[in-house]
Amino acid sequence: MTIDRRAFGIGVANALVAASTSPRPAIARNSPIRIGWLVALSGPISASAAGHHRGTMLAAEVINAAGGVKGRRIEIVTSDTQGDPSKAVAAAQRMIAEKVDALWGPTSSGEALAITALVAKARIPSIHACVIDHLIDPLRYPNAFRSAPCNAQWDGAVRHHCRSILKAKRVALFGDTSGYGVNAINDSARSFAADGMEIADKASIDPTQTDVAPDLRRAREAGAEAVVLWSNSAGLVSRLLNARAAVGWNVPVVGHPTLSSGAIGPQLAKLANWENVFALGFRSSSHQGADRTLPPRSAEFLQRFRDRVPLDDTLLWWVTSGYDAVSLIAEAVGNAGSAPSEIVGYWNTLTARPGYFGEYSFSPTDHDGYDVKDVVMSVANSGRDGTFALAPGYG
Repeated sequence: MTIDRRAFGIGVANALVAASTSPRPAIARNSPIRIGWLVALSGPISASAAGHHRGTMLAAEVINAAGGVKGRRIEIVTSDTQGDPSKAVAAAQRMIAEKVDALWGPTSSGEALAITALVAKARIPSIHACVIDHLIDPLRYPNAFRSAPCNAQWDGAVRHHCRSILKAKRVALFGDTSGYGVNAINDSARSFAADGMEIADKASIDPTQTDVAPDLRRAREAGAEAVVLWSNSAGLVSRLLNARAAVGWNVPVVGHPTLSSGAIGPQLAKLANWENVFALGFRSSSHQGADRTLPPRSAEFLQRFRDRVPLDDTLLWWVTSGYDAVSLIAEAVGNAGSAPSEIVGYWNTLTARPGYFGEYSFSPTDHDGYDVKDVVMSVANSGRDGTFALAPGYG
């Protein structure tokens, strides 16, 4: 019997215990499934990593409590990269030498840029939630898969919001100085210009920079009608929102999901500084109506795990993304085996495979697995249990 993708996708981990695969040597049957987990648990871009880490560890605990994958336990081999590409390279090299079965992460595109070719050369199956478009290329990196939107999908959602919802014609683009931030604002500038919108200002800001008021004043003087921010540094986001209030400019701020992170609130001079802010979000973690109704799978996740995963300082999708990544690896091993070609081959057959974060579809020629229809905009300060109200204009 094979693992039912839909059952597994909605959290029925017991299916793993009953899954059968072709016979394996005794050592393979008894050895743990080792998942290398590259994650910035500390450092200036650690806000999203905390949520991803909680979901990652939760999935391993759930699968192991249900008997593992045909008796094989999941072992998460964690390395804190601190958001530093050089540390990510060193960690990836260690995991390659230790022969992990698959890699999950990193959660920062700057780090992924540094390790992707290295991991591809080692032929280790890898899955990550990093958005820079060219990180995924089935011809150059046949073992690399993305379990989140690519930057083009995020950028399209932000452009739509600025142009069609806010009616802005001139925007300022801010990113941090990481590999992700620089790539993101450059890609965004090209797409905004191609869409007929004007770039009033464009700047890369060091995520540790304390005084960002001059950047806001410059953008205001340039006539920006919206500020688009590409950074996963909660500290930088908070300082920009505080500076916006300090200079008396209530311009809409639109962009990266970190704009809605629970880590933002405690760093604000006052909570009112979080108003008129719209963050990228996902239908799976968006609520509607006075009763804040969530999609069924997300409601089921919260009902099962609310007491096991803190959500007051993170986002639900960060947690569910981590949960789904481990589940996808375990499911591949349970159905096909733990050899790299078996994991990759199994992932290449997935179509609309349901998870808690979204649905995943891969093929030998397309390793961008997330459906763009599930990308929306959220009211950044509306968070509860890591979920958010849809922004005006989204149904």
